[in-house]
Amino acid sequence: MSAAMGCCSMPAPGSSWLGAATSFMGMWVLMMVPMMLPALIPALARYQRAGGGWGASPLTALVGAGYFFVWGAVGVFLYPLAVAVTAVEAREPALAGALPLAAGLVVLLAGVVQISAWKARGVAGCREAPEFGAIPAGARAALRHGMRLGIRCVRCCGNLMAVLLAVGMMDLRWMLVVTAAITIERVMPSGVRLARAIGVAVVLWGVALIARAAGLS
Repeated sequence: MSAAMGCCSMPAPGSSWLGAATSFMGMWVLMMVPMMLPALIPALARYQRAGGGWGASPLTALVGAGYFFVWGAVGVFLYPLAVAVTAVEAREPALAGALPLAAGLVVLLAGVVQISAWKARGVAGCREAPEFGAIPAGARAALRHGMRLGIRCVRCCGNLMAVLLAVGMMDLRWMLVVTAAITIERVMPSGVRLARAIGVAVVLWGVALIARAAGLS
């Protein structure tokens, strides 16, 4: 968990807090765009078709910008947490030793959320094609629509992002696993049932991480 949250969070010798924050946000955005784009593309395609095809492309791009603005705001919220986790590691070795257990608990809780009725409703809502009707005129309306999509997406798949933060935000293998899980529950047939199957796997994984951290395996 520490490597996930602490990377690029604390300023290196000779660098500023602003530089460290900028580095973290750059890393966060570079991670989020390829991770979330596969799940976002169907919504963008529906929006563009509702707007009359290629003529709606500039507005569609603004929808995407609004969507990723929301995920960028999530990164701003997470940065102080990353700093706090890194500080705990550096100053409180006893507490740092509990971080693997905390990571296991985060994964377990994320799995429980994944199999909940609340999650099922969220996945179903993200999968439904919204009734756009006439595309609202203007860039501001497109940007607001993208932000609404982003907020809905954060609520729906925030638990899976928490798994990534717990086990290794900079680990390409876990990035691919979480990206695949989010995409599967959004675009594959029977996405709600697949989301529950993913949840069962995450719960078992959380239990295994907790057992390992407690020295039981």
